[in-house]
Amino acid sequence: MHSLPDFHVIKVKELCHRYASRLAVDHLSFQIKAGTIFGLIGPNGAGKSTTIKMLTTLLPITSGLAQVNGFDVSLQPQKVRQTIGYVPQQLSANGELTGYENLLLSAKLYGLLKPERTERIEEVLHFMQLYAFKDQLVSSYSGGMARTLEIGQALLHRPPLLFLDEPTVGLDPFARKTIWRYLKKLNEQKGMAILITTHDMEEAETLCDQLALFHNGQIVAMDSPSNLKAKAGSKATLDDVFILHTGNSLKEGQF
Repeated sequence: MHSLPDFHVIKVKELCHRYASRLAVDHLSFQIKAGTIFGLIGPNGAGKSTTIKMLTTLLPITSGLAQVNGFDVSLQPQKVRQTIGYVPQQLSANGELTGYENLLLSAKLYGLLKPERTERIEEVLHFMQLYAFKDQLVSSYSGGMARTLEIGQALLHRPPLLFLDEPTVGLDPFARKTIWRYLKKLNEQKGMAILITTHDMEEAETLCDQLALFHNGQIVAMDSPSNLKAKAGSKATLDDVFILHTGNSLKEGQF
């Protein structure tokens, strides 16, 4: 994807989603270039997960337009699903299966034929450094290992775009940084674009090329982490930036 720097893997215009009388996502417009790590930053309930679920075809779009990898999300959902990887917030790997068996199940669901399945599974196990644990039950994995496996499952069909919804929630600091390292590796070595939702400012600053700050279903600021901080003051942190635009802090216990 690095060979197509001007191709936008995501184009969103006036995107909305309504739950009954509440507008959870309120006229969003943004674009994400190929090869970019893009962060949706905001507290729980800000509309981040709703946005990602619309873009991955898991929730209907109330109004507005969204294209993913050149396909209309509303009109071509199957095409969208074939060209993305998605890792939900809640752990979804089956603890009663081994790591290899989880990958095999995912490969079959993606429709990979047997010779290709074997090759892709081996590739993912080595890339994510899980080969030594492939025959262990996932119930014996640490939280970080289980999340790494789930990212691996989402890579089997080699999508150009990976969606991650709060990928490191509940993980210890070592596991969090391990996941960050793998995501950077995916982006740098494979040219994969990544859309990540988080309310962890360290995660956002470590990983993301571009950030969109979410507040009450709207994007209140969008730029690179360094530009956002520079606009807020010479010694500003990303949390300072969020306070400037929303009046609230994203630090734990303050939102």
